[in-house]
Amino acid sequence: MNLKEAYSILISDLKKAGYLKSDNITSALYAVSRWDFLPAELKQLSTMDEPIPLGFGQTTSAPHMVAIMLELLDLREGQNILEIGTGSGWNTALLAELVGPKGSVTTIEFIEELQDSAKNSLEDYFNVGCIHGDGKKGYEPNAPYDRIIVTCAAKEEIPKALEDQLKDGGIIVIPIGSIIMQELVKGTKRGKWIEKENCGLCKFVPLV
Repeated sequence: MNLKEAYSILISDLKKAGYLKSDNITSALYAVSRWDFLPAELKQLSTMDEPIPLGFGQTTSAPHMVAIMLELLDLREGQNILEIGTGSGWNTALLAELVGPKGSVTTIEFIEELQDSAKNSLEDYFNVGCIHGDGKKGYEPNAPYDRIIVTCAAKEEIPKALEDQLKDGGIIVIPIGSIIMQELVKGTKRGKWIEKENCGLCKFVPLV
């Protein structure tokens, strides 16, 4: 079985398990191959529903967790997105597919080596801007954002800068908790407040 066949089975399994509900997210997963964002020695792992280590203490998320977070974001074409934690760039490419050419994705990576690698992998996505920086500070020049996705865990609360850079009515999805285990939180901005919803346990690397 080749990678394409195994990847199709993975997507089918995600749908059967209830992680994938939206046609647009399913289409994006078919359009963006996970192995294209991994080094040669890791490509064979790309069709497994598991996190994959990228070095530097970082991972690329398991496909089922990517699907969960994308579903919670309720993405629409033309939206302005901020991603904290570029990692391999796979999730970034999915975001770019989902918002389309009229949308935009700003992605921030703290580890320069990962940022450089992801930037090369994302060079065909003209609606993506790759930033090397501190994700807790967000990226004010492109704010406000319709959606913010954080693929690393905050210790206790949503960073204030990210709250401030989210549009009224916008959505943020972020893991919050200890290094051992976190709660996946969906926050919807209502004026000056963030209305929070706990969406299940998860485990991410820390926001650094």
